[in-house]
Amino acid sequence: MTIRIARPSDAAILAAISIEVWLGTYIRRGVNAFFADYALSEFTAARFSALLENPKEHIWVSENEDGLDGFIRVSEGQVAPIADCSTTEISTLYVQPRHHGKGIGLQLLEQGLAFALQSGSASVWLTTNSENALAIGFYLRQGFEKVGTTDFRIQDQAYRNDVFKRVL
Repeated sequence: MTIRIARPSDAAILAAISIEVWLGTYIRRGVNAFFADYALSEFTAARFSALLENPKEHIWVSENEDGLDGFIRVSEGQVAPIADCSTTEISTLYVQPRHHGKGIGLQLLEQGLAFALQSGSASVWLTTNSENALAIGFYLRQGFEKVGTTDFRIQDQAYRNDVFKRVL
């Protein structure tokens, strides 16, 4: 496994991983048109290409001998939904489920935290679905603390998310 900075040629792969992880994590009882439309409009190669060109967005990937299996996205200049958080957000940390338990998420997180520290951030924040026990447990084990809640919105639907912060 190699951790490296994402390249423009990774955009479609990042979109595919995002669809796989997002649907597998949050859609438990079958994919309906509402969630399919969201996933297919949100997770596109064009959106990832734009992110890769944005100087305030930073993406690292985990690459094995067959291809990419996960990535972390760190966003600078983000307003947190809770007071007393920095402007550095861990926007995404996705690892394909079949690669869980191999330390990939931890290595990607360590890369993101090191970047944030080198960039002068005193802390980072992130949100995760309040029902995502695996992610919540992972972040708590890595020294994050829950500092509040917010809602993730898709159109007029709201989904409770926990906000976590880690001092660097």
